[in-house]
Amino acid sequence: MTRISVNSLRPMLADVDGLRPVDLRRDLRPLADLIELVFADSMDSGGRSAIREMRFLSHLGYGLKLIARMNDLALGISLGFVYIKDGRLVGNVSVYPAGYPKAMGETWILANVAVHPDYQRLGIAHSLVCATLEMIRKRGGARLILQVNCDNVAARRLYERHGFIYERAWRIWGRSGFVRSPVSTDSRLRVHRLRPSERAAALRLAQEARPNELGGLGWLKPVHRADFYTPRWKRLLQFVSLGGMERYVIRDENLDGILALCLLESAMSFSNVRGWLFTAQLAERDRLAAAMLNHVTRLYDRSTIHFEHPQDDEVVNDALKRHRFTVKRELWHMRLEL
Repeated sequence: MTRISVNSLRPMLADVDGLRPVDLRRDLRPLADLIELVFADSMDSGGRSAIREMRFLSHLGYGLKLIARMNDLALGISLGFVYIKDGRLVGNVSVYPAGYPKAMGETWILANVAVHPDYQRLGIAHSLVCATLEMIRKRGGARLILQVNCDNVAARRLYERHGFIYERAWRIWGRSGFVRSPVSTDSRLRVHRLRPSERAAALRLAQEARPNELGGLGWLKPVHRADFYTPRWKRLLQFVSLGGMERYVIRDENLDGILALCLLESAMSFSNVRGWLFTAQLAERDRLAAAMLNHVTRLYDRSTIHFEHPQDDEVVNDALKRHRFTVKRELWHMRLEL
């Protein structure tokens, strides 16, 4: 009689109910379906692109393990957990390295906490988050960060119970290249490129406007000198790739300081630009923001521009609205120190 090993039977056995680590080869496609279902109402173009990428990777078979080491999306998913119920994949959590500077400690992103609507309120999300916290603690992580829609009260309460604290609420503003902004008649405020001698002043302004305990510059961008002191090799690489970070300022000519700062990150095609805007705490903040936005929208008049800005800064938010930016998402950034 031919002997059949337990290992040879294992692929034919049904998945056992409960929580387990992600298995990329068999989980990627059902994970894409679950994430798309749960986040359908809030998914942006980046999220939809990630879903397409997951489905493409699911066809790679045995080559997926090698690809996962070089693909950030697959790596983050592979470090997470899934929950099986009634033989179905009904829950997921993904964990990604945040890529923060080493001096800030190992920081991880908690993402894609998703439970199928038919299986919610059964403690599945709680189990997924608990498993993640235990894993990151064992790896010696310094903190976990996440972003959650402001109106997702249930998810916020879950994270609160696990000790996450609120950093700041943010608005993602977007403006199409087909939109025209109002023309400024204020010629007294001039916008210039940041000089090397002004880097320290620019860093101080960013630190005052966006302290790291309130979320820093924005999502995955803590305030750090690396954004103001770019090494020569990196500047050369950006020049070759026709992308990188541009830095513009409005100077205080009398005090030899900086009144406003704008960081603009673009890719090779320049069709999409991501920006961060800072102003000194002065009575004329409205004029400073308007002057900087006039410059940016003229400079990239055919590009889609996105600004990430604190929800509580009414002055700059009003200026963005006047320049025909619209709110795409409102998100809370939350943090847990381990």
